[in-house]
Amino acid sequence: MLKPERSGPMHLWILSTSLRANLKVLSATLFVTVTLASAEERVVHNFDYATGANPLAGLISDASGNLFGTTYYGGADGTGTVFELSPESTGSVLYSFNAPGPDGHWPIAGVTFDASGNLFGAGEMGGVDGYGAVFELTPTGNGEWRERVLHSFVNDAQDGTYPRASLTVGATGHLYGTTLGGGTKDNGVVFELTETEGGSWTEKVLHSFNNTDGATPNASLVFDAAGNLYGTTFYGGAYGQGTVFELISNSGKGWTEKVLHSFNNTDGANPNASLVFDAPGNLYGTTPMGGAYGQGTVFELTPSTGHDWTEVVLHNFNSNATDGHNPWTALTFDAIGNLYGTTSRGGAYDWGTAFELTRSAGGGWTEQILHTFDPTAGDGYEPISALTIDNSGHLYGTTYYGGTYGTGTVFEITP
Repeated sequence: MLKPERSGPMHLWILSTSLRANLKVLSATLFVTVTLASAEERVVHNFDYATGANPLAGLISDASGNLFGTTYYGGADGTGTVFELSPESTGSVLYSFNAPGPDGHWPIAGVTFDASGNLFGAGEMGGVDGYGAVFELTPTGNGEWRERVLHSFVNDAQDGTYPRASLTVGATGHLYGTTLGGGTKDNGVVFELTETEGGSWTEKVLHSFNNTDGATPNASLVFDAAGNLYGTTFYGGAYGQGTVFELISNSGKGWTEKVLHSFNNTDGANPNASLVFDAPGNLYGTTPMGGAYGQGTVFELTPSTGHDWTEVVLHNFNSNATDGHNPWTALTFDAIGNLYGTTSRGGAYDWGTAFELTRSAGGGWTEQILHTFDPTAGDGYEPISALTIDNSGHLYGTTYYGGTYGTGTVFEITP
Protein backbone atom coordinates (compact mmCIF):
# COMPACT_ATOMS: atom_id res chain seq x y z
CA MET A 1 0.00 0.00 0.00
CA LEU A 2 1.30 3.44 -0.93
CA LYS A 3 1.70 5.85 1.93
CA PRO A 4 -0.58 8.87 1.50
CA GLU A 5 0.93 12.27 1.00
CA ARG A 6 0.80 14.71 3.89
CA SER A 7 -2.14 16.74 2.65
CA GLY A 8 -2.68 18.38 6.02
CA PRO A 9 -1.42 21.75 7.24
CA MET A 10 2.17 21.73 6.01
CA HIS A 11 3.21 24.57 8.32
CA LEU A 12 2.81 22.16 11.22
CA TRP A 13 5.81 20.14 10.05
CA ILE A 14 8.58 22.61 10.87
CA LEU A 15 11.40 20.27 10.08
CA SER A 16 14.80 20.73 8.49
CA THR A 17 16.95 18.27 6.60
CA SER A 18 19.71 18.57 9.17
CA LEU A 19 17.33 17.63 11.98
CA ARG A 20 16.14 14.58 10.09
CA ALA A 21 19.67 13.23 9.69
CA ASN A 22 20.72 10.53 12.12
CA LEU A 23 23.19 11.73 14.71
CA LYS A 24 26.49 9.97 15.14
CA VAL A 25 26.99 11.23 18.66
CA LEU A 26 25.12 9.16 21.25
CA SER A 27 23.65 11.06 24.16
CA ALA A 28 23.48 9.74 27.70
CA THR A 29 20.28 7.83 28.30
CA LEU A 30 18.50 5.83 30.95
CA PHE A 31 16.72 3.69 28.36
CA VAL A 32 16.81 -0.03 29.14
CA THR A 33 14.83 -1.95 26.55
CA VAL A 34 11.87 -1.87 24.20
CA THR A 35 9.16 -4.50 24.46
CA LEU A 36 5.71 -5.04 23.03
CA ALA A 37 2.97 -4.83 25.64
CA SER A 38 -0.35 -6.62 25.62
CA ALA A 39 -3.00 -3.97 24.91
CA GLU A 40 -6.24 -3.80 22.98
CA GLU A 41 -7.01 -0.87 20.67
CA ARG A 42 -10.33 -0.01 19.08
CA VAL A 43 -11.67 2.90 17.06
CA VAL A 44 -14.57 4.56 18.91
CA HIS A 45 -15.29 7.27 16.34
CA ASN A 46 -14.56 7.84 12.63
CA PHE A 47 -14.56 11.46 11.46
CA ASP A 48 -16.45 12.03 8.20
CA TYR A 49 -15.59 15.66 7.27
CA ALA A 50 -19.19 16.87 7.46
CA THR A 51 -19.00 16.63 11.24
CA GLY A 52 -15.27 17.34 11.53
CA ALA A 53 -12.04 16.03 10.08
CA ASN A 54 -8.32 15.65 10.84
CA PRO A 55 -8.03 16.23 14.61
CA LEU A 56 -4.66 17.50 15.80
CA ALA A 57 -5.43 17.96 19.49
CA GLY A 58 -5.95 15.60 22.37
CA LEU A 59 -9.15 15.05 24.30
CA ILE A 60 -10.52 16.12 27.67
CA SER A 61 -13.30 14.46 29.65
CA ASP A 62 -16.01 15.62 32.02
CA ALA A 63 -17.20 13.91 35.20
CA SER A 64 -19.61 11.72 33.22
CA GLY A 65 -16.90 10.34 30.97
CA ASN A 66 -17.85 12.36 27.88
CA LEU A 67 -14.95 13.32 25.64
CA PHE A 68 -14.44 16.75 24.07
CA GLY A 69 -12.03 17.86 21.36
CA THR A 70 -11.47 19.80 18.15
CA THR A 71 -10.91 19.02 14.48
CA TYR A 72 -8.69 21.12 12.24
CA TYR A 73 -10.83 20.69 9.13
CA GLY A 74 -14.44 19.76 8.38
CA GLY A 75 -17.73 21.00 9.71
CA ALA A 76 -20.17 23.40 8.07
CA ASP A 77 -17.50 25.63 6.47
CA GLY A 78 -14.62 23.13 6.41
CA THR A 79 -12.60 25.14 8.93
CA GLY A 80 -12.93 22.91 11.97
CA THR A 81 -15.26 21.93 14.77
CA VAL A 82 -15.59 21.40 18.50
CA PHE A 83 -17.14 17.98 19.19
CA GLU A 84 -18.37 15.81 22.05
CA LEU A 85 -18.35 12.01 22.24
CA SER A 86 -20.59 10.27 24.74
CA PRO A 87 -20.41 6.59 25.74
CA GLU A 88 -24.13 6.37 24.95
CA SER A 89 -24.10 8.14 21.54
CA THR A 90 -22.16 8.44 18.30
CA GLY A 91 -21.03 11.98 19.04
CA SER A 92 -22.20 15.48 18.24
CA VAL A 93 -20.80 18.73 16.88
CA LEU A 94 -20.98 21.48 19.49
CA TYR A 95 -19.76 24.18 17.13
CA SER A 96 -18.61 24.58 13.51
CA PHE A 97 -16.22 27.46 12.88
CA ASN A 98 -17.12 30.10 10.30
CA ALA A 99 -14.74 31.54 7.73
CA PRO A 100 -14.13 34.18 6.64
CA GLY A 101 -15.23 36.48 9.43
CA PRO A 102 -14.47 37.48 13.03
CA ASP A 103 -14.79 33.89 14.22
CA GLY A 104 -11.61 31.95 14.94
CA HIS A 105 -11.06 28.80 12.91
CA TRP A 106 -8.66 25.95 12.10
CA PRO A 107 -8.07 24.99 15.74
CA ILE A 108 -4.81 23.13 16.29
CA ALA A 109 -5.39 23.37 20.04
CA GLY A 110 -7.84 21.39 22.09
CA VAL A 111 -10.42 22.80 24.48
CA THR A 112 -10.23 23.40 28.23
CA PHE A 113 -12.95 23.45 30.93
CA ASP A 114 -13.29 26.09 33.60
CA ALA A 115 -14.88 25.41 37.00
CA SER A 116 -18.35 26.36 35.67
CA GLY A 117 -18.28 23.89 32.79
CA ASN A 118 -17.55 26.40 30.02
CA LEU A 119 -15.15 25.40 27.25
CA PHE A 120 -12.29 27.61 26.08
CA GLY A 121 -10.07 27.23 23.05
CA ALA A 122 -8.22 29.02 20.27
CA GLY A 123 -8.35 29.06 16.50
CA GLU A 124 -4.97 29.46 14.84
CA MET A 125 -6.49 31.62 12.10
CA GLY A 126 -9.49 33.91 11.87
CA GLY A 127 -10.56 36.60 14.24
CA VAL A 128 -11.10 40.22 13.20
CA ASP A 129 -7.66 40.56 11.57
CA GLY A 130 -7.04 36.93 10.57
CA TYR A 131 -4.30 36.22 13.13
CA GLY A 132 -6.29 33.91 15.36
CA ALA A 133 -8.80 34.19 18.18
CA VAL A 134 -9.66 32.84 21.63
CA PHE A 135 -13.24 31.59 21.99
CA GLU A 136 -15.61 30.41 24.71
CA LEU A 137 -18.39 27.83 24.39
CA THR A 138 -21.13 28.06 27.03
CA PRO A 139 -23.81 25.39 27.51
CA THR A 140 -27.32 26.88 27.11
CA GLY A 141 -29.12 24.16 29.08
CA ASN A 142 -30.97 22.60 26.13
CA GLY A 143 -28.09 20.54 24.83
CA GLU A 144 -26.73 23.39 22.68
CA TRP A 145 -23.69 25.60 23.14
CA ARG A 146 -23.25 29.32 22.50
CA GLU A 147 -19.91 30.55 21.13
CA ARG A 148 -18.34 33.97 21.50
CA VAL A 149 -14.93 35.37 20.65
CA LEU A 150 -13.06 36.64 23.71
CA HIS A 151 -10.01 38.07 21.92
CA SER A 152 -8.86 38.55 18.32
CA PHE A 153 -5.09 38.76 17.93
CA VAL A 154 -3.56 41.78 16.17
CA ASN A 155 -0.36 41.75 14.14
CA ASP A 156 1.62 44.37 16.02
CA ALA A 157 4.45 44.45 18.53
CA GLN A 158 2.08 44.53 21.50
CA ASP A 159 0.17 41.34 20.69
CA GLY A 160 0.79 37.76 19.66
CA THR A 161 -0.32 36.01 16.46
CA TYR A 162 -1.44 32.49 15.57
CA PRO A 163 -2.31 30.67 18.83
CA ARG A 164 -1.71 26.93 18.51
CA ALA A 165 -1.82 25.68 22.07
CA SER A 166 -4.61 24.77 24.46
CA LEU A 167 -5.39 27.36 27.10
CA THR A 168 -4.58 26.97 30.80
CA VAL A 169 -7.09 28.15 33.39
CA GLY A 170 -5.49 29.72 36.46
CA ALA A 171 -6.69 29.50 40.05
CA THR A 172 -8.55 32.82 39.72
CA GLY A 173 -10.17 31.93 36.39
CA HIS A 174 -7.72 33.85 34.22
CA LEU A 175 -6.71 32.22 30.92
CA TYR A 176 -3.08 31.73 29.89
CA GLY A 177 -1.67 30.73 26.54
CA THR A 178 1.03 31.12 23.90
CA THR A 179 1.19 32.29 20.29
CA LEU A 180 3.44 31.13 17.51
CA GLY A 181 4.37 34.65 16.42
CA GLY A 182 3.93 38.27 17.32
CA GLY A 183 5.41 40.24 20.17
CA THR A 184 8.28 42.72 20.07
CA LYS A 185 10.57 40.41 18.04
CA ASP A 186 7.83 38.41 16.26
CA ASN A 187 9.07 35.28 18.06
CA GLY A 188 5.84 34.60 19.94
CA VAL A 189 4.39 35.55 23.31
CA VAL A 190 2.84 34.29 26.53
CA PHE A 191 -0.49 36.03 27.16
CA GLU A 192 -3.12 36.33 29.88
CA LEU A 193 -6.86 36.93 29.44
CA THR A 194 -8.81 38.40 32.36
CA GLU A 195 -12.60 38.71 32.59
CA THR A 196 -13.92 42.14 33.59
CA GLU A 197 -17.00 42.93 35.67
CA GLY A 198 -19.01 43.56 32.50
CA GLY A 199 -18.26 40.10 31.15
CA SER A 200 -15.75 41.13 28.48
CA TRP A 201 -12.15 39.94 28.48
CA THR A 202 -8.91 41.93 28.49
CA GLU A 203 -5.68 40.50 27.06
CA LYS A 204 -2.19 41.25 28.36
CA VAL A 205 1.14 40.03 27.00
CA LEU A 206 3.21 38.64 29.88
CA HIS A 207 6.35 37.89 27.88
CA SER A 208 7.66 38.41 24.33
CA PHE A 209 10.36 35.95 23.24
CA ASN A 210 13.56 37.37 21.74
CA ASN A 211 15.05 34.15 20.29
CA THR A 212 17.90 34.13 22.83
CA ASP A 213 15.38 33.07 25.48
CA GLY A 214 13.33 30.96 23.05
CA ALA A 215 11.17 31.41 19.97
CA THR A 216 8.00 29.98 18.44
CA PRO A 217 6.13 28.48 21.41
CA ASN A 218 3.64 25.86 20.18
CA ALA A 219 2.72 24.32 23.52
CA SER A 220 0.33 25.07 26.36
CA LEU A 221 1.52 26.13 29.81
CA VAL A 222 1.52 24.39 33.19
CA PHE A 223 1.43 25.88 36.69
CA ASP A 224 3.45 24.80 39.71
CA ALA A 225 2.14 25.04 43.27
CA ALA A 226 3.59 28.54 43.69
CA GLY A 227 1.76 29.93 40.64
CA ASN A 228 4.75 29.98 38.27
CA LEU A 229 4.24 28.99 34.61
CA TYR A 230 6.32 26.54 32.57
CA GLY A 231 6.45 25.86 28.85
CA THR A 232 8.56 25.06 25.79
CA THR A 233 9.65 26.86 22.63
CA PHE A 234 10.24 25.12 19.31
CA TYR A 235 13.20 27.31 18.32
CA GLY A 236 15.65 29.63 20.02
CA GLY A 237 17.82 29.29 23.07
CA ALA A 238 21.58 28.86 23.26
CA TYR A 239 21.72 26.39 20.33
CA GLY A 240 18.65 27.41 18.35
CA GLN A 241 16.99 24.04 19.00
CA GLY A 242 14.37 25.17 21.51
CA THR A 243 14.03 25.71 25.23
CA VAL A 244 12.18 24.91 28.41
CA PHE A 245 11.29 28.14 30.20
CA GLU A 246 9.72 29.34 33.44
CA LEU A 247 7.72 32.50 34.01
CA ILE A 248 8.08 33.49 37.65
CA SER A 249 5.15 35.33 39.21
CA ASN A 250 6.21 38.46 41.10
CA SER A 251 3.14 38.79 43.35
CA GLY A 252 1.12 40.94 40.98
CA LYS A 253 4.15 42.97 39.86
CA GLY A 254 4.73 41.27 36.54
CA TRP A 255 6.52 38.13 35.46
CA THR A 256 10.19 37.24 35.07
CA GLU A 257 11.23 34.68 32.44
CA LYS A 258 14.05 32.21 32.97
CA VAL A 259 15.40 29.60 30.55
CA LEU A 260 15.67 26.28 32.40
CA HIS A 261 17.19 24.32 29.53
CA SER A 262 18.40 24.90 25.96
CA PHE A 263 18.33 21.81 23.73
CA ASN A 264 21.51 21.08 21.79
CA ASN A 265 20.25 18.36 19.40
CA THR A 266 22.12 15.52 21.10
CA ASP A 267 19.72 15.70 24.05
CA GLY A 268 16.66 16.45 21.93
CA ALA A 269 15.57 19.24 19.62
CA ASN A 270 12.53 21.40 18.88
CA PRO A 271 10.11 20.59 21.70
CA ASN A 272 6.58 21.02 20.42
CA ALA A 273 4.53 19.79 23.40
CA SER A 274 3.61 20.97 26.85
CA LEU A 275 5.23 19.66 30.03
CA VAL A 276 3.88 17.55 32.87
CA PHE A 277 4.88 17.55 36.56
CA ASP A 278 5.27 14.50 38.77
CA ALA A 279 4.50 14.59 42.51
CA PRO A 280 8.06 15.58 43.60
CA GLY A 281 8.11 18.51 41.14
CA ASN A 282 10.14 17.12 38.23
CA LEU A 283 9.16 18.06 34.68
CA TYR A 284 8.74 15.61 31.79
CA GLY A 285 8.37 16.23 28.07
CA THR A 286 9.14 15.12 24.54
CA THR A 287 11.08 16.41 21.56
CA PRO A 288 10.15 15.29 18.03
CA MET A 289 13.74 15.58 16.80
CA GLY A 290 17.25 15.13 18.10
CA GLY A 291 18.60 12.58 20.51
CA ALA A 292 20.89 9.65 19.84
CA TYR A 293 19.18 8.72 16.56
CA GLY A 294 17.75 12.07 15.52
CA GLN A 295 14.21 10.75 15.95
CA GLY A 296 13.16 12.42 19.18
CA THR A 297 13.38 11.91 22.93
CA VAL A 298 11.57 11.73 26.24
CA PHE A 299 13.32 13.93 28.79
CA GLU A 300 13.15 14.81 32.49
CA LEU A 301 14.12 18.09 34.15
CA THR A 302 14.96 17.95 37.86
CA PRO A 303 15.25 21.08 40.03
CA SER A 304 18.38 21.56 42.11
CA THR A 305 19.64 24.17 44.54
CA GLY A 306 19.89 27.72 43.28
CA HIS A 307 16.82 27.36 41.05
CA ASP A 308 18.83 25.43 38.45
CA TRP A 309 17.51 22.40 36.59
CA THR A 310 19.24 19.28 35.29
CA GLU A 311 18.03 17.55 32.12
CA VAL A 312 18.29 13.80 31.53
CA VAL A 313 17.15 11.86 28.45
CA LEU A 314 14.93 8.96 29.51
CA HIS A 315 14.43 7.48 26.04
CA ASN A 316 15.86 7.98 22.57
CA PHE A 317 13.40 7.02 19.84
CA ASN A 318 14.75 4.84 17.05
CA SER A 319 13.58 4.56 13.45
CA ASN A 320 13.62 0.74 13.47
CA ALA A 321 10.33 -1.13 13.15
CA THR A 322 10.15 -2.00 16.86
CA ASP A 323 10.04 1.59 18.10
CA GLY A 324 8.09 4.73 17.30
CA HIS A 325 9.67 8.04 16.44
CA ASN A 326 8.90 11.75 16.14
CA PRO A 327 6.66 12.35 19.19
CA TRP A 328 4.94 15.72 18.80
CA THR A 329 2.80 15.68 21.92
CA ALA A 330 2.81 15.78 25.68
CA LEU A 331 3.07 12.87 28.09
CA THR A 332 0.42 11.55 30.47
CA PHE A 333 0.95 10.02 33.92
CA ASP A 334 -1.16 7.23 35.35
CA ALA A 335 -1.88 6.82 39.07
CA ILE A 336 1.29 4.79 39.75
CA GLY A 337 3.76 6.97 37.82
CA ASN A 338 3.93 5.35 34.38
CA LEU A 339 4.19 7.68 31.40
CA TYR A 340 2.16 7.37 28.19
CA GLY A 341 2.46 9.07 24.82
CA THR A 342 2.23 8.74 21.07
CA THR A 343 4.65 8.99 18.16
CA SER A 344 3.55 10.28 14.78
CA ARG A 345 5.70 7.82 12.87
CA GLY A 346 7.44 4.50 13.45
CA GLY A 347 6.22 1.09 14.46
CA ALA A 348 5.68 -1.86 12.17
CA TYR A 349 3.82 0.22 9.53
CA ASP A 350 5.69 3.52 10.05
CA TRP A 351 2.49 5.41 10.83
CA GLY A 352 2.81 5.87 14.56
CA THR A 353 2.60 4.16 17.92
CA ALA A 354 1.22 4.50 21.43
CA PHE A 355 3.87 3.80 24.05
CA GLU A 356 4.37 3.42 27.79
CA LEU A 357 7.46 4.23 29.86
CA THR A 358 7.78 2.37 33.15
CA ARG A 359 10.37 3.12 35.82
CA SER A 360 12.77 0.22 36.31
CA ALA A 361 14.05 -1.06 39.64
CA GLY A 362 17.56 0.14 38.80
CA GLY A 363 16.45 3.72 38.23
CA GLY A 364 16.07 3.66 34.45
CA TRP A 365 12.99 3.46 32.29
CA THR A 366 11.65 0.70 30.06
CA GLU A 367 9.62 1.53 26.97
CA GLN A 368 6.74 -0.68 25.82
CA ILE A 369 4.82 -0.27 22.56
CA LEU A 370 1.12 -0.54 23.40
CA HIS A 371 -0.15 -0.22 19.84
CA THR A 372 1.22 0.17 16.33
CA PHE A 373 -1.21 1.98 14.02
CA ASP A 374 -2.04 0.09 10.82
CA PRO A 375 -3.75 2.04 7.98
CA THR A 376 -4.43 -1.17 6.08
CA ALA A 377 -6.70 -2.54 8.83
CA GLY A 378 -9.25 0.27 9.10
CA ASP A 379 -7.25 1.76 11.93
CA GLY A 380 -6.43 5.42 12.36
CA TYR A 381 -2.87 6.49 11.79
CA GLU A 382 -0.44 9.35 12.42
CA PRO A 383 -1.42 10.31 15.97
CA ILE A 384 -0.33 13.87 16.74
CA SER A 385 -2.23 14.20 20.00
CA ALA A 386 -1.54 13.43 23.63
CA LEU A 387 -3.35 10.59 25.39
CA THR A 388 -6.09 11.03 27.99
CA ILE A 389 -6.49 8.43 30.75
CA ASP A 390 -9.75 7.62 32.56
CA ASN A 391 -10.30 6.23 36.07
CA SER A 392 -10.16 2.67 34.73
CA GLY A 393 -6.78 3.19 33.09
CA HIS A 394 -8.14 3.28 29.55
CA LEU A 395 -6.32 5.61 27.17
CA TYR A 396 -7.99 7.82 24.55
CA GLY A 397 -6.50 9.78 21.69
CA THR A 398 -6.95 10.97 18.11
CA THR A 399 -5.31 10.24 14.77
CA TYR A 400 -4.99 12.81 12.00
CA TYR A 401 -5.61 10.29 9.23
CA GLY A 402 -7.31 6.94 8.77
CA GLY A 403 -10.53 5.31 9.82
CA THR A 404 -13.57 4.63 7.67
CA TYR A 405 -13.43 7.95 5.80
CA GLY A 406 -9.69 8.59 5.93
CA THR A 407 -10.09 11.82 7.92
CA GLY A 408 -9.07 10.62 11.35
CA THR A 409 -10.36 8.76 14.37
CA VAL A 410 -10.81 8.73 18.11
CA PHE A 411 -9.35 5.55 19.57
CA GLU A 412 -9.31 3.74 22.90
CA ILE A 413 -6.48 1.59 24.24
CA THR A 414 -7.07 -0.83 27.08
CA PRO A 415 -3.72 -1.89 28.60
